[in-house]
Amino acid sequence: MRPTTKKSLLARSLGVTTRNRQAVAGALLLLGVVVAALVSAVWTPYDPTAFDIASAVTPPSWRHLAGTDEFGRDVFSRIMVGGQASLGISCSAVALALIVGLLVGLPVGYVGGAVDMIVSRVIDVVMAVPGLVLALGVVALLGPSGTSVTVALAFAYSPIFARVFRSAVVATRDRPYVQASRGLGVPARIVLFEDILPNVLPIVAVQATTALAWGVMDEASLGFLGLGVQPPAPSWGSLLIEGRQYMFEAPWIAIGAGIAVVMAVLGTNMLGDALRDVLDPRDWSRS
Repeated sequence: MRPTTKKSLLARSLGVTTRNRQAVAGALLLLGVVVAALVSAVWTPYDPTAFDIASAVTPPSWRHLAGTDEFGRDVFSRIMVGGQASLGISCSAVALALIVGLLVGLPVGYVGGAVDMIVSRVIDVVMAVPGLVLALGVVALLGPSGTSVTVALAFAYSPIFARVFRSAVVATRDRPYVQASRGLGVPARIVLFEDILPNVLPIVAVQATTALAWGVMDEASLGFLGLGVQPPAPSWGSLLIEGRQYMFEAPWIAIGAGIAVVMAVLGTNMLGDALRDVLDPRDWSRS
């Protein structure tokens, strides 16, 4: 029999979120940047790529909330549109890494033996290299672009998810309800996806929020190096490198993008902490 809890996961999630001020604050921070990025698909205060030399390097005002850059482009509009690229790349990279990690870690952890040992050693070797260094190598091979950054980050994060899936499966595969299914001759794919996977997903969900925060920072880092989304399309990373050249004359160019990155990362981490509290089995007995 599969384990059950006293309350449904949805009820627990709502209860913890309501009484957890950190979760509410994180949700508001993340919601702010996500809504701005979504709205920018249909509307921005100004054309984010239109030059207006007469308004170049204008400080923040009611007309331009985050000021203008050296070409007179509205910085706030560029931050909004840049969120599409930065958040889109981060979410896509994490989703791809999650799929690869699932396809590798789930069967490897279930089979065990020599296959588990060999794949685990390969994962250890790959993870010995910092993720951002791996991503830099992949982008160097594919060339600078948003697609290259997505593939690079997915490649860098896949071993992490593979290890998480593998470890969670190893801890779950010998439980009585899994052994009962195997003893009844239930096909391995059914055991994996119906008996094991639902109990592994909570751990992976917490890891995914952490990876999403890394994705935002790593995308900004690669964009800052000029390896991400290419001009004239903006991203938070490209806005940072543009603003670096004018830190003394127009610091608001970089500060605005920096604030957006901080909001996204901080909001995601806060929600991740709350999600961990919701999914922590040790807390179920106290609910």
